Amino acid sequence: MIKINRAIISVSDKEGVVEFAKGLDELGIQILSTGGTAKKLQDSGVTVTEISEYTQSNEILGGRVKTLHPKIHGGILAIRGNTGHQEDMANNNIEPIDMVIVNLYPFEQVIKKENVELAEAIENIDIGGPTMLRSAAKNYKDVSIVTDHGDYGEILSELKKNNGSISDKTNFGLAVKAFSLVARYDAAISNFLSGIADDGSRVKLPSSYTLHLEKKMSLRYGENPHQDGAFYVEAESPYACISNAEQLQGKELSLNNIYDTDSAFELVKEFNETACVIVKHNNPCGVAVNEVLVDAFLNAKSCDPVSAFGGIIAFNRDVDEATAAEIAEMFVEVVIAPGYSEKALELFSSKKNLRVLKTPEINVSNKPAYDFKKVVGGMLIQDKDSTSDGDFDEYKVATKRGPSDQELKDLIFAWKVCKHVKSNSIVFARNGQTTGIGAGQMSRVDSVKLATMKSEVGTEGSVLASDAFFPFRDGIDEAAKAGITAIAQPGGSIRDEETVEAAEAGNMAMVFTGVRHFKH
Repeated sequence: MIKINRAIISVSDKEGVVEFAKGLDELGIQILSTGGTAKKLQDSGVTVTEISEYTQSNEILGGRVKTLHPKIHGGILAIRGNTGHQEDMANNNIEPIDMVIVNLYPFEQVIKKENVELAEAIENIDIGGPTMLRSAAKNYKDVSIVTDHGDYGEILSELKKNNGSISDKTNFGLAVKAFSLVARYDAAISNFLSGIADDGSRVKLPSSYTLHLEKKMSLRYGENPHQDGAFYVEAESPYACISNAEQLQGKELSLNNIYDTDSAFELVKEFNETACVIVKHNNPCGVAVNEVLVDAFLNAKSCDPVSAFGGIIAFNRDVDEATAAEIAEMFVEVVIAPGYSEKALELFSSKKNLRVLKTPEINVSNKPAYDFKKVVGGMLIQDKDSTSDGDFDEYKVATKRGPSDQELKDLIFAWKVCKHVKSNSIVFARNGQTTGIGAGQMSRVDSVKLATMKSEVGTEGSVLASDAFFPFRDGIDEAAKAGITAIAQPGGSIRDEETVEAAEAGNMAMVFTGVRHFKH
């Protein structure tokens, strides 16, 4: 146990600090503080000694130097049981500082601002805060480091319970949290500055990139029972996603559940219309849009009901009672949506193992997003494949016949789905629902055959979307056999002329989007 006699408070985020300081004051703990924080505490009736008075050194350089002083860092870093340290403290008139309450300049918030100036970002790089934080965390056996206002209440409770002392266990946990905070802070600074080109412009992919993740939960195992696994998330996600979803009921998520749920929800977010996506083994097995949510679900399920068994279901609208009743009739691993009616949750509650996830409201963020793919010894980083909404803005009709209005509508729908299917990917669609999906085949013609084979609703009159160009006409010929009436593909093959001829022979319209959507 460490007895707390003297604390220093220097915080940028002042939430809860007055109440916390009053609690420390009532316990007889001397409080040292800096400029704005000291004034706020004094105005609230807390007894405070200003740092400049304590060190006998004024703040200088416009506040850039406040706490960088031997009386501060000597008091924090001195090992209480080290005789040499104690002699140095006595010789230099240094008193021990037993608790450091500090958080950092809001660098991460500042750089989120649109067109933030470099000078403003630089001024929001904290120096004294991280230095005190690291000093206190390094000496955690003798000093408590408090960085999170969410911990104020528990720390006060422990101090009151233990007559002004903090346990070694608590101090170690606080130190780990502090080092994690400064690592995240430095990563944000490094990533921001590394993304500035010589001419001052911003580059999409910085010269170095540091990824900071926080453990959200341990998993029973990884992809297989012999592998350990855990779910780590970015500290702040600006958009609704699996990482900031709240689990409302059900048994714990597995690694594969999380991976598949991410795929399902990212696809359903593509649609402005009411939509449902069913995913199995990281590929959609059914997708549909419909004004009525339950019909969207039933249409998505009908594409491949066998694969939908034990699948992941995602919605972009709140789940209502009628939809929940249909879902409750089948075995489902996970349902994810931005909300649920009370009746829907009541129905789901009878299925104790069903994992029900609620996300924040679906939104659009302008924050640049990256896609990460791990390889042994390194990482591939790329722009996240952005929304496909604009891919048809300048499409080219390659055949004599262009698509009808309904065919074009279905092509756009199928195209959005195709982007989220493992390549080589082929998607059949008709009237706002998938009618066949061919995923992950080594040849494109086999993906067409698979989409035909997997269809449970028939493919006649459907349209086809392909994530990349057709290298040969055989895939087009197979599409004609399946009754496809229109095709969307990027184009760009040296055999485009042959595939257009095949489409003409099959009385199919064909359009080139000029955009590829591989998903490996």
